[in-house]
Amino acid sequence: MNTITNQTFDMERALYGSKDVQVRNCKFDGPADGESALKECANVRAENCFFNLRYPFWHDHGLEIHDSEMTELCRAALWYSDHITITDTKLHGIKALRECAEVKMQRCDVISPEFGWSVRGIEMEDCTVESEYFMMRSDHLHFKNVKMKSKYSFQYIEDSVFEDCVFDTKDAFWHAKNIVVCNSIVKGEYLAWYCENVTFEHCKIIGTQPLCYCKKLKLIDCEMEGADFAFERSDVQATVTTPVISIKNPYSGRIVAPSVGEIIREDESFKGEIVIDESYHS
Repeated sequence: MNTITNQTFDMERALYGSKDVQVRNCKFDGPADGESALKECANVRAENCFFNLRYPFWHDHGLEIHDSEMTELCRAALWYSDHITITDTKLHGIKALRECAEVKMQRCDVISPEFGWSVRGIEMEDCTVESEYFMMRSDHLHFKNVKMKSKYSFQYIEDSVFEDCVFDTKDAFWHAKNIVVCNSIVKGEYLAWYCENVTFEHCKIIGTQPLCYCKKLKLIDCEMEGADFAFERSDVQATVTTPVISIKNPYSGRIVAPSVGEIIREDESFKGEIVIDESYHS
């Protein structure tokens, strides 16, 4: 590989079209304020680099980024790229990952509104995230030990697995399909409305009016906290290990809980079974 070290680039398309290149200890910053430094590249490795300019990695194929920083000014950093590995890196610009495929991220710090839209195939492990509309319309996500604070996350995602995560987020998993969340904490209002074939297993679910208008919803030995008006118009099979404040109009299925403060059925069409089993608790 061609190696570039200890240089500063600020011109437009500084390394455009580069192939088989290693960029080490370099800065992409300066008065020329040039965009698209590494656009249309292949087999690129960036290590201990500083990115302070826009759109550095577009249409790249085979990309590694390690021990680097993308600042708030490094907006829309990775678009239309594939086969990407990012480790120990800060991604702090808006819209940092879009329309990408086959992405692996480890030990990264993400502060990026509208991160991860329309991504196909991303593994994220041991990362922290602050975002809004995080991972919208993406699929084949696999997250492990990700701590996220967000609004409107995971909307319209499909075919994904989340393990040992902590999500503090509003309106998460709306319209999601074919999802498994296990051994995780999910906190936020209006969780997973309109979702289909979503399973929460050994999770703690915190917040008001969760899990409404769902199809083929499953809860396996989950805790619920602050859950009022839960499961409205949902088709659900659930075992809940903690008391539920209220359940409203479950459409079909079976819900088992140690106690329910209030059961609301507004008409006979809501036929979901509710079983009170005091022995069933955490």
